[in-house]
Formats: sequence, structure tokens, C-alpha cells
Amino acid sequence: MTHGRCEWCGTDPLYVEYHDTEWGVPEYDDRALYEKLMLDGFQAGLSWITILRKRDNFRAAFEGFDPSVVARYGEEDIARLLADAGIVRHRGKIEATIGNARAWLEVMEHGSFSEFMWRHVDGQPRRNTFRSMAEVPAQTPQSQALSKALKKRGFRFCGPTIVYAVMQACGLVNDHIIGCPRHEAVAGMAR
Repeated sequence: MTHGRCEWCGTDPLYVEYHDTEWGVPEYDDRALYEKLMLDGFQAGLSWITILRKRDNFRAAFEGFDPSVVARYGEEDIARLLADAGIVRHRGKIEATIGNARAWLEVMEHGSFSEFMWRHVDGQPRRNTFRSMAEVPAQTPQSQALSKALKKRGFRFCGPTIVYAVMQACGLVNDHIIGCPRHEAVAGMAR
């Protein structure tokens, strides 16, 4: 698949693989949604390819992004993470990931994180019909509302632009451009 692919992934094989197999696929797994939100938080100010290249290192450093494990991290773990050259060593983002794990656990006491996320699009992916990446917004009213709801529950590094990137990546919105073979493919994957 090369013709018509969303141009943001360029020709880097890792980026192309991510575009062709993951980006925009509806995600319903609570832990996977937490991981993606955390990785997009780490991406703030950087390019996504930087995070994608370090994703396996992040998964190892944060023990598979298991929120019940990460929520128990303390100063020793923060020091370990700040010394790990395989990840983005930003104290604020590391501390936010730990705090966000605690917030995630609180959300899970009242249902599922997936339901919490998906209710902001009425349980169904929003299917956009953009013809070029220039038409794709950086944020939407839905990402603003979800960002506000996350912050209300204690999440950090989850502004509306970060949240919109998560919504795109996790298929809450289908922002594959019209003409990209993945546009139709991911549309058929929703529950």
C-alpha cells in the first residue's frame, strides 16, 4: 500500500508500519488506552516518530504500562526513569505518568477507562472526510471536552491537542484522509 497513504507517515518504515497497522484502529482495551495517552503526553514538544522509536524502551521502563504497578512508583523509580537514556527523561512527564496511573485506577473504580474515553464520541468512531492533512484540526470540541474530563479526574499532560492525537491514534476518530486505503479499512473495525 503506497498510493494515497496519509502523507504524515512519509517513507520511514517504522512510521509506515504504524500507519498501516495501528493508527486509527479502534482501541477498547483499558490498559492500551492508558499507554497511548501516556506516550502522547511524552510526545508533547517532540515528534511522534521519536516516541515510536523509543516505545519498546518506554514499555520496559514502565513495566508494560500496567497502571496498577506504575501507580505505586516512588522517588526511587523516578530516579531510575530519569537515568534511563532509552526514554524521554522529563521529570514532569514521568511524574504525570505515575499520577495518571493513580487517576486511571480511580476511573476504573466506576467503570472502565475505555467507556470513559468512548462516551466522548457517543461510543462510535467519528468518521471524518478530510481530503488532505491540511484540513485535519489540531483539536476539536470533543477533544476539549475529554481533556477537561481527564483533568477533572487528576490527569496531567492531557491538553486538547494531545487528547485529539490519542483520539486519532485509537480510532475514536477516523482521520485517515479520503483516498488512503486505511480510511475504509479502519471504518469497518468499530464495534
